[in-house]
Amino acid sequence: MKQEIFEESPEILIKFLSYLQTVKNKSVGTVYNYFCDLRIFFRYLKVKKYKLGTIESFDEISILDINEDILKNINLTDIYEYMNYLLESRQNQSRARSRKVSSLRTFFKFVTYNLNILEHNPVEHLEVAKKSKTLPKFLSLEQSQKLLETISNSGSKFKERDYCIVLFFLNCGMRLSELVNINLRDINDDNILKLKGKGNKERIIYLNNSCVSALNRYLEIRPKSGLTDKNALFISRQNNRMSPQTVQLLVNKYLQKSGLFGLSVHKLRHTAATLMYQHGKVDIRILKDILGHESLSTTEIYTHTANEQIQKALESNPLSNQ
Repeated sequence: MKQEIFEESPEILIKFLSYLQTVKNKSVGTVYNYFCDLRIFFRYLKVKKYKLGTIESFDEISILDINEDILKNINLTDIYEYMNYLLESRQNQSRARSRKVSSLRTFFKFVTYNLNILEHNPVEHLEVAKKSKTLPKFLSLEQSQKLLETISNSGSKFKERDYCIVLFFLNCGMRLSELVNINLRDINDDNILKLKGKGNKERIIYLNNSCVSALNRYLEIRPKSGLTDKNALFISRQNNRMSPQTVQLLVNKYLQKSGLFGLSVHKLRHTAATLMYQHGKVDIRILKDILGHESLSTTEIYTHTANEQIQKALESNPLSNQ
């Protein structure tokens, strides 16, 4: 776990986060998200219920004094008031609020049934509004091609690397964390790429001819000496493994140069999935495995995207209003 978690968490929270990482096999990033969500809740609790801080000093409030007695005094009303705070003061959208509720549910379930600290789970009967399913933004085939052309014509000394990165996103639908963690040994002679996804779950990706060609061009100019991590596939200008932030910055740079605003690295993953489903006619169950989704319902949003486009096409018919 990140050092920040140990330094800022009370003992009971460290037990919970350790449980997530060791027993539930959650990734470091996921555990850190739980920590951030629960830190916000406990800070709110100290300000509103115990008057031990102010909203102005919210980000500096310590939660090291959160203990069993405080947990035993939390009730459903406190939770609903917290949800209202997230909506009104922090202006969290439904998806963000839903994640924070999920963090609370998992934490209090652990405290109640694993540690047996509470007699009753205060969030057991918590009701929240269902989060709306928003259709993912993605690039069209033409926009994707334009983005790749922008990189090819950029004149950058790193264009082979950058082209390979973006092509991997657009062809394989991998996550940002998966891309930066690729090691040279993860790619075998049959052009099969082993990815480590959420919860350290491994899955196999088959690199197509375009990816293999881009990869070979990059490997020809990839630094060979002075590397801090010789295993890393993608190397930064400082000869380190590329960080997620660095990849985000370079992708955003090329998106803007291509005139594609309001998009992000994650939208390239959506683009890959949409192009495979709409143009490649990939079965939704196969797409689920490619993307590394746990549930088919997560993947089905791409069928909704296709349905929306079909509806718009039909509505564009000049006889649609006759």
